Amino acid sequence: MKRLRQYPILLIITLLITTAVACQLSGAAPTTEIDTDAIVQEAVATIEAQQPAPSVPAATNTNYEEVGIDLQNAFIAVYQQVNPSVVHIRVFTDNQGTDILLGTGSGFVYDSEGHIVTNNHVVTDGDSFEVVFADGSRSEAIVVGTDIDSDLAVIKAKHLPDNIQPVRLGDSAAVQVGQFVAAIGNPFDETGSMSIGIVSGLGRSLESQRVAESGGRYSLPQVIQTDAAINPGNSGGPLLNLNGEVIGVNSQILTRTGTNSGVGFSIPVNAVKRIAPSLIANGKYTYPFIGISMQTIDINMQDQLDLPQSTGIYITDVVDGSPAREAGLVGSGNDGFSLLPGGDVLTAVDGRTLKSADELISYLVFETEVGQTIDLTVIRDKEEMIIPLTLGERP
Repeated sequence: MKRLRQYPILLIITLLITTAVACQLSGAAPTTEIDTDAIVQEAVATIEAQQPAPSVPAATNTNYEEVGIDLQNAFIAVYQQVNPSVVHIRVFTDNQGTDILLGTGSGFVYDSEGHIVTNNHVVTDGDSFEVVFADGSRSEAIVVGTDIDSDLAVIKAKHLPDNIQPVRLGDSAAVQVGQFVAAIGNPFDETGSMSIGIVSGLGRSLESQRVAESGGRYSLPQVIQTDAAINPGNSGGPLLNLNGEVIGVNSQILTRTGTNSGVGFSIPVNAVKRIAPSLIANGKYTYPFIGISMQTIDINMQDQLDLPQSTGIYITDVVDGSPAREAGLVGSGNDGFSLLPGGDVLTAVDGRTLKSADELISYLVFETEVGQTIDLTVIRDKEEMIIPLTLGERP
C-alpha cells in the first residue's frame, strides 16, 4: 500500500483491475484466469520509468586528503622559515661570583642589529643571559629595555649567526577567531618545538604584574587567546599565522596544573610594534594616562545607581593631580562595601562609543600618545557634555 500511496496513477489502475475482477465474479465463470499481480508489476515498472531521475548533489572537487597535505606543507614551511629566528634564552643569577641557571625562555630576532623580543617575566630576575640559536651557536646578551605592564622586553645578542633573518611582523588587528596558528619555542628545554592550534578568542586582557599607586592593576588589551600548546619555556616565543608572520608573543597560560590546558595568551603584535622601538631607544615605554578608576556598567549597576544607560563606563575614583582631576571628571567613591551614586558616566572618546572599560584602555594604548588631547563624552546629572582632556604619563 505504501507504493500505491506514492503513485496515485498506480492506485487508479489497481482500482480498475479490482473492478474488472469483481465484474467477472458477478457473471459467468471466466475461461482465462487474470494475473493481477503481473498487471500491477507492469504498471509500476511503466510509471517508475516515466518518473524524473532523483536529484543527486553535484560532486565537488574537494579532496580532503589534498587539503590535509596542503595544510601540513603550510606548517612545515612556517617552521622552516621562522625557526632559525627563534632563540632559546638561558637566564642566570649571580651567586657569590658563580652563575646559577635561574630559568629559560624563548624569544625571536627582531632586527639585524641583534635585538630580540621576549617577555619581561623571562628576564626580570636575571643577572646575565645567554642566547642559543637554532643552529646551535651561542651568544651573550644584555637587556636593553623592559615593560612590566605589557610583559615585553628586548635583549640584544652580541653576535648573530650568518644569514639569520629577523621575523616578519603581521597585523594583530586582522586576526580572526578560528584561524590556524603555530607557536614555536622551547618548552621544558625542548628546543625548537612547534605546536599548532587555532585562535580561540580575541579581546582578552593581560593584567600587569605591578600594583598601581591607586591599588589596582593596569592591563594590556587586545590579547589573543589560543589553544596551541604553550608550556613553561614557550614564554617570549612567537605566535604565527600561516604566512609565517608573528601575530603575538606567547606570554601566559590559564592552568591549574602548571602545564598547558588549552588556554594560552599572546601579547598582540601591534603592541610589539608600538613598544619595542621605545624599549630599544629609551629602555622603557611610556603609556598615556588619564588617572581614573572605573567599572564597566551593567544592568545591575544601572538599577542600583539609577544610571541613564546599561552600557558605558562608570568613574569610581579620580587620582589627585591627574589629567582627569585637571579636566574636572567626577568619581563616585565608595563606602567600603558598594559603589555610591554621583560618578560620571563615560560614553565615548573622540566620538567613538564606549561600551566597556576595556574599549577605553584599548583606545588609549593603541591609538593615543602622551600629550595628546582627547574629547570625552560624559553624562553627569543626566546631562551630556564633552570634556577635553590632555593625556599625561602613566606613573
